[in-house]
Amino acid sequence: MTAQKPAARPRVPYFSSGPTTKRPGWTLDALSGAVLGRSHRSAAGKAKLAEAIALTREVLQVPADYRIGIVPGSDTGAVEMAMWSMLGPKTVEVMAWDSFGAEWVTDALKELRIDPILRTTEHGVLPALDAIDTKNNDVVFTWNGTTAGVRIPHGNWIADDRDGVTICDATSAAFAMALPWDKLDVVTYSWQKVMGGEAAHGMLILSPRAVARLESHKPAWPIPKVFRLTKGGKLIEGIFKGDTINTPSMLAVEDYIDTLKWGESIGGLPALLARADANARVIHDWVARTSWIGHLAVDPTTYSNTGVCLVIADPDILAKGDAVVKKVAAGIVSRLEKEGVAFDFGAYRDAPAGLRIWCGATVEVSDLEALTPWLDWAYAQEKAALAAAAA
Repeated sequence: MTAQKPAARPRVPYFSSGPTTKRPGWTLDALSGAVLGRSHRSAAGKAKLAEAIALTREVLQVPADYRIGIVPGSDTGAVEMAMWSMLGPKTVEVMAWDSFGAEWVTDALKELRIDPILRTTEHGVLPALDAIDTKNNDVVFTWNGTTAGVRIPHGNWIADDRDGVTICDATSAAFAMALPWDKLDVVTYSWQKVMGGEAAHGMLILSPRAVARLESHKPAWPIPKVFRLTKGGKLIEGIFKGDTINTPSMLAVEDYIDTLKWGESIGGLPALLARADANARVIHDWVARTSWIGHLAVDPTTYSNTGVCLVIADPDILAKGDAVVKKVAAGIVSRLEKEGVAFDFGAYRDAPAGLRIWCGATVEVSDLEALTPWLDWAYAQEKAALAAAAA
């Protein structure tokens, strides 16, 4: 650690975990082709929505027999649409090790009241995957715990001959982590995560098994209009061809198309995965050589490569109690925001106090390399301030 301010600064100081930073080189000119002042149901509007779906399939490498739909309510809307429409006929297991997984627990337990089996752990610890009965039960889970920095390392725990459906919230994993499509029946994400798009819209991707569930199961509870995926016992196919349930922002659609085209231009999914891995490696390597900071994730095999969550590890600070730890973490964020060096990288409000640094594909390695000396500087300032106050 040094008390001297670093000379180099991140060129782009945005490290928020959502909305995440825009793709390299983005300007407002990227939206110049947006279909504005026209109905989203016009030929031009539908063509844009269909283009977004087609590019999603190509860049994300979604199997040809999976349906892709644009839905309201961001990732939250997409997950809840699947839960409200599909759950009920089988025992449901819900996994949670971060704040958003805990929301799906609340939905299953208190809203749908389906008496689920809960597989919950503290932030930083992945539930025991081999304890989950994916052969017989439905399963709801996040692939990457956005607020915990913990990701599922593989899909081997999911049965190939399963009778249930797997509902995967992949919002901070899609385009950054290899998703085993044959293991996943519902995949959801939002545009404002890995690809740096704008908010409000979610993506709902369904396997043939998921479609079969929708067409064979009538939920016991009322389904709000924005959650309805079937009519007369059949899938509403238009949703998966750009006929959205409610009015989408065509500016946001254009922005999503732009970032997909950027991903395609740099080499598609392999390049996006490699960028996220390289970015996360900068932070992981810095943590490994820095004594005052540590990972919230306990097992290195589960370290996220997008929302990397960190905690204060200095014994001197930990000994002073949670309130001081929280103050120091908040002080680091505040100092660097005042310096214009980094924005929005504090831990999520429901997570343990610390830092959360986004490392998805739209971030540049050079900006993360420039960030870490500033983190050391800010921590040194915070620790010195504590010592001075105690003197």
